[in-house]
Amino acid sequence: MRTSQLLLSGSHALCSHLFPSWSFLTRSAFVARKPNYDHPNWFGVGLAFGTTAALWVLLFKHHNEDVMEYERRQKERQHKCTGCS
Repeated sequence: MRTSQLLLSGSHALCSHLFPSWSFLTRSAFVARKPNYDHPNWFGVGLAFGTTAALWVLLFKHHNEDVMEYERRQKERQHKCTGCS
C-alpha cells in the first residue's frame, strides 16, 4: 500500500473514531450507478434542449443587434454632410 493510501485510510479511521456522529462527512455524496436506458431522465433531457434553444435564440438576437449597429456606423462614416458637424 502506498503512503498516500495509508494516510487517507488512517485519517478516515481517526475521524470515525474521534467523531462517530460525523462519519457521514467522510462518505461521497455521489454514487456511481449504471444508466437505465429504459427510463430516461426526461427532466434532464428537456432542461438540456431548452437551455440549448434559449442560448441559440440569444445568440441570433445578439448577432442581429450587432449587424444593425455595424450598418448604422457604416452609414455614419459615409455621410459627408458639412452642416451636421
